[in-house]
This record gives sequence, C-alpha cells and structure tokens, in this order.
Amino acid sequence: MQCPKCNQSNPPTARFCAACGANLDLTCPNCGTAVDAGQKFCTDCGHALPPAIHTSAGAELPGTPDVYTPAHLAEKILATRHAMHGERKQVTVLFCDVIDSTSMARDLGAEAMHELLSDFFTATLACVHRFEGTVNQFLGDGFMAIFGAPLALEDHAARAALAALAIRDAVAEQRAQQTVTGWERVQVRMGLNSGQVVVGAIGDDLRMDYTASGDITNVAARLEAQAAPGEILCGETTIAAAKDAVEAEPLGPATVKGTAEPIARYRLLRARGPSARMVQSRAAFVGRRDEMNALLDAVENAAAEQGGVVEIEGEPGVGKSRLVDEFSAAIGERAQIVQCHCITYGRQVPNAPIIEMVRSLCQIEPQASAAEIWQALTRELSAM
Repeated sequence: MQCPKCNQSNPPTARFCAACGANLDLTCPNCGTAVDAGQKFCTDCGHALPPAIHTSAGAELPGTPDVYTPAHLAEKILATRHAMHGERKQVTVLFCDVIDSTSMARDLGAEAMHELLSDFFTATLACVHRFEGTVNQFLGDGFMAIFGAPLALEDHAARAALAALAIRDAVAEQRAQQTVTGWERVQVRMGLNSGQVVVGAIGDDLRMDYTASGDITNVAARLEAQAAPGEILCGETTIAAAKDAVEAEPLGPATVKGTAEPIARYRLLRARGPSARMVQSRAAFVGRRDEMNALLDAVENAAAEQGGVVEIEGEPGVGKSRLVDEFSAAIGERAQIVQCHCITYGRQVPNAPIIEMVRSLCQIEPQASAAEIWQALTRELSAM
C-alpha cells in the first residue's frame, strides 16, 4: 500500500506508514466506513472519496499537488522550501466545494461523476493557479487553496478574492456549455478568511502540510458551509485587505462553530476595475528636465502621426511615477492619457496591461459579457 502522505510503499497489511508513521487505514470522510485504495465512491453512503484514496489506482483526479501545480509555481516552491519550514506567514484560505454532490453521484453513476469532478477540478484549479495560489487539500468534491504560502504574496487577499470570482465565472461558463454530463447541476459555494499560518515541511513531490495558527482555516470552512449556491462569503480581514480589488456587501455578524464570538461576514460581489494610482505631490518638482523634454517630444511626434514608445527605467523610489504625473499635467488637454498597470498577479495573462488599457478606453466593466465587450469596442472604433 502506498502512503498518501509520503508515497512510501508499505506491505498490504500495514496500518501505519513505515517512513512517516501516517495512518494507512482508509475510511470514508462522510460516514467512516472502511474503503479500499482505488475506490472513487463509498459503497455505504455514495460519498465521493478524496483523491488521495483513489488516485493510487491510477485515476486522473488530482491526488497530489504536483499533478495540477503549473511548472512555474512548482519551481518557485521547491527552490525555497527549506527556508520556509516552520515559517509563519500571512495568508488567505479559500474553501470551495460542489453542493449536493452525494445525490449527483447517486443519479449520475460512479464513472460519470468521476468524469464530472475531473472536469470541475481542471476548470477551477486553473483559476487558483492563475493568481498563484496553491492547493493544500482535496476534499472529494472540493478543495482548500492557500494564497501567500508557500509563495509569499503581499496581496494574497486580493488574489484569493479575484480567484474566487474567477472560479464562480468558470463554473457558470461550464454550466452553460455542458461539456460533460452533469455540469448543468453543478453549483459551488466558497468561503475565504485571512490570517496567519505556519508552513510545514515540503517534500520533493510538492506535498505540503500547513497548520493554522489560530482559527482562520476553521472560519473559512464555516463560512463556506453557510454560503448559498453561487455565493462567496468572506471574513472581515479578507475584505479589509482586498477592498481596493473587489466589491462586497456586509451581511452582519453570525455565530460560527468553533469561535467564541460572532464574526463579521461579507458577500463578495464583483471585481473592481483597475484604477489609476494617485500620487500626491508634497514637494516642488525639480530636475528631470531632459527626461521631461524627451516625453514632450514624443507627444509632438505623436501629433505629427509618428508613433513611438518611451521606456522609463529606474530603481524603486527614484521618481518614475512623479515624472509621469508631472508629464500628464504638462500636456494638459493636448492629448488623451490612459494609464494601466502591470499588476503582479497578471503575469500569467498575456498582454494584461494592454487589456486593461482597452477596457479603460472603452469603459468596459470587469464583469462585462462578451456581447457587451463587442458592443463597446464597436462603439469606440466607429467614433474614431
């Protein structure tokens, strides 16, 4: 028997792993019935079993993080895993699961349900990895993802919230397309919370073990359980950190099992459109005459229908943003200025700043449909 924690091969009669001591007795997480390695569903209650059980028999669902972790994330994780052992990190935890999967499994059958869950994980984990989150646990019909560990992310809350919105949109799109039997019945709910965790050991196969410092993981899981179909509930700490990236509405405090006091809950609504960063001038602008003249010359060339590109380089804090602000003020209404930014979590999206610029020019909201985007583009191009 292969250990689901460290991959050590053990005798078929072994109850504990000889390498790491992990319990090898496999049981259904829903009803506690003993199950065999390779089972996809419990024979007693029909519950979908965690991939750690059935991937040992060759199933394609994600049983270990390396199966679905993109190469660029895997390299970053493995390059720094020794330095991260035992380190405390501020993270955001995301729980996501499929609602009423037990009855779906009963109606669809084992093979169809397995295909549906595989398609579900493929679509949703792509959203997690797009914002550089990592999947910590698979929960049979759902998963737990962490943003900010093992890869440290300053904007982990914003990334997690945007990933949750992307998951909601991806599920809606798959429901509309119905590429696999059963997608029309798939509804998900999600819960997010932010706080501190301790990063455990990370092995060569990317297996990760996180232990929560405090109750952030418990609160995230309980928020998910309280969420309605299609709803994303967040803790107050997550919204406070991600408020510039998303819009949310308060739902009032609620009692959560495992916590002494009621917690504030928020319903995540939508992403905010990228806005220009404002830099306030607190001192007179001096120097940079050559740089300013080069930018003004570029404007004159553009007016003469001679396009071009000007690149501004410099170490953080030398005044690049201040130079751009002063340049914008100097040209006034002589030209239209559109600003866009290279956000850190947009590195995996081709031409992300250009997309942002076009959205800003055409006043396209982040949640706009394909038809609305096409209409806006047609309107702006016709006016030129």
